[in-house]
Amino acid sequence: MDKKDDLVAVKESAGGPYIIKGEFKLTTKNGKESTLTGMNALCRCGHSKSKPFCDGSHQKVGFEKE
Repeated sequence: MDKKDDLVAVKESAGGPYIIKGEFKLTTKNGKESTLTGMNALCRCGHSKSKPFCDGSHQKVGFEKE
């Protein structure tokens, strides 16, 4: 396996979610673990109805980076 395949990239989108590319493990506050791959958008505004994932609520509430 190429080391590039092990990399995870995190990008903060302006006024939106964190975009995470690669394979990573996500653990919820209840202790449920999931391994995610590909590209995932994680909520940063706190208004998503599908937390921890972004559902676009940041656009409705006018979220801006602090």
